[in-house]
Amino acid sequence: MASKSQHNASKTKSLNGKAESQGQWGRAWEVDWFSLASIIFLLLFAPFIVYYFIMACDQYSCSLTTPALDIATGRASLADIWAKTPPVTAKAAQLYTLWVSFQVLLYSWLPDFCHKFLPGYVGGVQEGAITPAGVVNKYEVNGLQAWLITHLLWFLNAYLLTWFSPTIIFDNWIPLLWCANILGYAVSTFAMIKGYLFPTNAEDCKFTGNFFYNFMMGIEFNPRIGKWFDFKLFFNGRPGIVAWTLINLSFAAKQQELYGHVTNSMILVNILQAIYVLDFFWNETWYLKTIDICHDHFGWYLGWGDCVWLPYLYTLQGLYLVYHPVHLSTPNAVGILLLGLVGYYIFRMTNHQKDLFRRTDGRCLIWGKKPKAIECSYTSADGQKHRTKLLVSGFWGVARHFNYTGDLMGSLAYCLACGGGHLLPYFYIIYMTILLTHRCLRDEHRCANKYGRDWERYTAAVPYRLLPGIF
Repeated sequence: MASKSQHNASKTKSLNGKAESQGQWGRAWEVDWFSLASIIFLLLFAPFIVYYFIMACDQYSCSLTTPALDIATGRASLADIWAKTPPVTAKAAQLYTLWVSFQVLLYSWLPDFCHKFLPGYVGGVQEGAITPAGVVNKYEVNGLQAWLITHLLWFLNAYLLTWFSPTIIFDNWIPLLWCANILGYAVSTFAMIKGYLFPTNAEDCKFTGNFFYNFMMGIEFNPRIGKWFDFKLFFNGRPGIVAWTLINLSFAAKQQELYGHVTNSMILVNILQAIYVLDFFWNETWYLKTIDICHDHFGWYLGWGDCVWLPYLYTLQGLYLVYHPVHLSTPNAVGILLLGLVGYYIFRMTNHQKDLFRRTDGRCLIWGKKPKAIECSYTSADGQKHRTKLLVSGFWGVARHFNYTGDLMGSLAYCLACGGGHLLPYFYIIYMTILLTHRCLRDEHRCANKYGRDWERYTAAVPYRLLPGIF
């Protein structure tokens, strides 16, 4: 629903920064009945889906079918299940407030210093893509710094200071869920009010005339407070993704507390997901040019999704392993590790090849050869014609979205580490497959409208989207 794997460079701006056309950027201008029905469904049921998964682990040892069967057969009622659900507590509210406030402080008030001593890392003040209104926003890119400081303090506490137990996140997991929901709905509501009454840039707003669509998909393109606090970048990257690895560490600590050891499957999940998180922050400057920042508006979809959906459903593997510790054989563990690492390599190198091709205007080598490309032309909203190139070499000659293929391989590795005893930890790969397939189709619909027959030439040269020979 948010943030994770939304790593495909936007194709919604022209070379001179002009908006291509009213319908080519951001969300829809008009809402059809299917979109409205989908939005109302998500608004009603997405919070329930998160609750159901977490409740199933807390009360039914991670079984997804047993609670539904208990309700259907009368062995339990919704009231019974709700009565056993831990409520929000003062401790959880204090912890969550402290957490979010600390991340706001790191984001807004501590200029990046990592770029000064880490070779190859690009941080500090950076420019984003040109918005449809022609605005170039500046960002203080300091996510890696925030991650490092946060985790340094975590480990100092765990091994030296002992201010709190490293299991504190797991021990307050459901009370923290209510706090995350409160923040998610509060920031989404504020973003909608702000879009109507005092937008950061009125020309970058979209109004459909439908309240539910505006609330969910957002009105403002880049809502901001002050010079640096950008809602979209903050909630996409912090606090959810910074918390991701802390949540996994807390689950590992709970496993150690309960069973006296940490299983190799828990270690695998921690390592593979930490690689993804660190990759996200290492490439945060590049992330400013992706679909999240260049295409999506900021509404409930991102605001609530980044506060609740991401930290609670993307960490299901670690949560599951607390209740069901899995000991993998050495061959299985090595195979899953290799699958995750190969998936990450494909994901990263595919994105690197496109970035290299764009930065050098094709004057580079990909797989030791001069890259091939399809010459394309398109017309922007001001009537001017522009030319660009679509890469068909390297991984981009294998499939049109092969970066997503690598992402899915890594996602599958997380799930396989949990064994085959339950469906719950496999929700992630199911969800990511649906999300990225939809993202492929959505992106290609825009490209087909933009490039016309040139896009047909490109798809003829690279006929498959994700899996060569299949799809």
